[in-house]
Amino acid sequence: MFAKHSHIQKLFLGFARLIVFTFNLTILNSTILYLNKNKMSIRKIISFVFLAVISTLLRASPAPLVSIETHDNFFSLIAAHCGKAFAGKVVVDTEPSDAFKQPLVMHVRKCTDSQLQIPFHVGADASRTWILTKTGSGINLKHDHRKPDGSNDPLTMYGGHTLDAGYDHMQSFPADQYSKTLFVDLGIPQSVGNTWEVFVYKEKFSYQLIRQGRVFRVEFDLTEPVELPSTPWGYE
Repeated sequence: MFAKHSHIQKLFLGFARLIVFTFNLTILNSTILYLNKNKMSIRKIISFVFLAVISTLLRASPAPLVSIETHDNFFSLIAAHCGKAFAGKVVVDTEPSDAFKQPLVMHVRKCTDSQLQIPFHVGADASRTWILTKTGSGINLKHDHRKPDGSNDPLTMYGGHTLDAGYDHMQSFPADQYSKTLFVDLGIPQSVGNTWEVFVYKEKFSYQLIRQGRVFRVEFDLTEPVELPSTPWGYE
């Protein structure tokens, strides 16, 4: 008895599937015929939709990178020297190093509205690049250190972020958490108290590192550009 009912159910399901298939085929044929008769209309609709999408994309814009006047002015004072290089000298160093007795050159090499890349050459050593970046909540200073083959030095991308408005001619960058962790991991925990300061005036650019018991300051003469140095390691 149950086998007989099962056979009838299978026949019924097969018949229902045939009806659905025929119905879908009829709709498909009707759609094709309609499209063939209305090619121009369909093309116009597609063109309209395409133009509307393109128009929307063109009107769309990213959120603005906000900043405050002192940060903008500081940034602009440095960017005004973009493409030029300047000679410098160490004026304060509580832990003197023979390395910094070599010719020192800073190069305001690459500038955008949001970032300044400034390689700092020490003799033939082109491993150091200072990177100043607007973040929307201030300015970030990073030290990009590379090896001669362009690979990253273990001690790289340390730095800090402004904590206040600063001044048109001076900004301060206390060490950030990434830098503190890096310093401890690399065995130089005394550097967790680092603060970097950058000064820029009409005739002088200064970079200064300060922490308890340590001061290093190098100054560059902005009145006399010098020959551009080589490309910093790891850059093109």
